[in-house]
Amino acid sequence: MQTIIKPAEAEEFMPQGATVPFFKYQMGEDQIIEFDTSKCGPPEPMVNAMIGLKMVDEHTKLLMINHKKPMSLLDRVEENYSIESANMDDGRIQLLFSYSHEKSENADLSNSACHG
Repeated sequence: MQTIIKPAEAEEFMPQGATVPFFKYQMGEDQIIEFDTSKCGPPEPMVNAMIGLKMVDEHTKLLMINHKKPMSLLDRVEENYSIESANMDDGRIQLLFSYSHEKSENADLSNSACHG
């Protein structure tokens, strides 16, 4: 995956329970929901990811920007979503979560506790 650049016309919104702003914009036929937890510590990346993953569907992808790969999160949801990653020039990482037919519906997004 190549690094995705958020367009200037991205719409900012704040989902209930989120600790960072979220943005939405179109990329081709898909809507992208993006958030950046690269300056946050646990449990904020997990909390915001669980909120964002609830918005993922066949036409909506979630783009998470973080300071490192969130292994606790990946261990929890990697079976339920297609996940692509890209290293950014500044050392952060982008993770793009996409809907997986008959798998994403089974994801347990109720527990946002982080264990590391």
